[in-house]
Amino acid sequence: MTNVTVEPIDATRLRGSVVDTLRAEGWITSPEVEAVMRAVPRHEFAPEASLEQAYAPYAAVITKTDEYGVQLSSVSAPQVQALMLEQARVRPGMSVLEIGSGGLNAAYLAELVGPEGAVTTVDIDPVVTDRASRLLDEHGYSRVTVVTADAAEPIPGLGAVDVVMVTVGAWDIPQAWIDQLKPGGRLVVPLRMRGLTRSVAFTRVGDHLESESAKICGFVAMQGSAAHAEELLLVTGTPEIGLRFDDGLPSDPGLLDNAVTHPRFEMWTGVTVGLRELLDTLQMHLAIRLPGFCIMAVDPELDSGIVAPANKGFTLAAVDGRGRTFAYLTTRRTEDNKHVEYGVHALGPDAAEFAAVFAGHLRDWAAQHRGGPGPVIRVYPAGTPDDQVPGDRVIEKVHSRISLSWPARQ
Repeated sequence: MTNVTVEPIDATRLRGSVVDTLRAEGWITSPEVEAVMRAVPRHEFAPEASLEQAYAPYAAVITKTDEYGVQLSSVSAPQVQALMLEQARVRPGMSVLEIGSGGLNAAYLAELVGPEGAVTTVDIDPVVTDRASRLLDEHGYSRVTVVTADAAEPIPGLGAVDVVMVTVGAWDIPQAWIDQLKPGGRLVVPLRMRGLTRSVAFTRVGDHLESESAKICGFVAMQGSAAHAEELLLVTGTPEIGLRFDDGLPSDPGLLDNAVTHPRFEMWTGVTVGLRELLDTLQMHLAIRLPGFCIMAVDPELDSGIVAPANKGFTLAAVDGRGRTFAYLTTRRTEDNKHVEYGVHALGPDAAEFAAVFAGHLRDWAAQHRGGPGPVIRVYPAGTPDDQVPGDRVIEKVHSRISLSWPARQ
């Protein structure tokens, strides 16, 4: 930082407290990231919030919404920023492209690259870039270059960079992001795959990307040419039960119209997990193994009890190959009240058959992937031939083909 100002004692205390928490919980693992998160005044880049809100762990600060209240821009939660900075491995002298401007993250990056490095931050929304530019200038980071542009296209005059950090939720990987990376460079991006978002750290290997780590996260969705909306299927014809598909609806959505007229079939699997056990690999396993994978949500105000998920807002679900039956994951507490057991509910003419398939994949996860590493994620340019895209599942995007592969169990 080039400016020296006296800040409220409460701000220093709160910033120190949140950094201590992030370090203790493993979000911060390097002295470099710890130092910049202690140095940069987070609250100055979130003037819309009180000090307590600015430094609240696990809470983003919303900075712009549309007329319907949909979030368009935010200052990410502290643990998400720490996670992505650790994944990026930014070092002094590097050049960094940030996609999605807020100001604060660009300030962190500027501290990490130092005076010999360079940071360019890009956003499609001039209101967002104006805000970021003003805040960066006010707090001593005028050497950060702020650009208003659609970052799905190459940034003129930028050249190749060491790191591309995307701080908005992305559904696709535009070719420009790969092309603007140096060989061996890193791309860190909150990538949505089959409705599941992970902050993925990729390394450029030749003409494609390979993942090194992937962590659950949530982000405001990208705007512009790389934006992509999920498609919603209302099972009962009303908003009560909605299935959200990330890669297109079933070929004949009308086949599900009568699914709820069949009695609900319930199957309990005997697979139990602890209440605090991380389940990101289970989500990815089902997304890979179930072709009709989707996310189910139930409107609590219209809930008639046709379905009974443990989480009405976000439930892993799928439609069977015939397209006329759907199933979803649910849980119930065990007798010791310290664990939950997984079950599968299904509705439709093939409910028992599909529930067994769904449950089989869940048991496979418990036997093969529980507690292990997540899948390796590779990104290839669209049009890459099938024989050059290995994977247990390949997700077709507009600009890319994304493959998911489980590593061999050691």
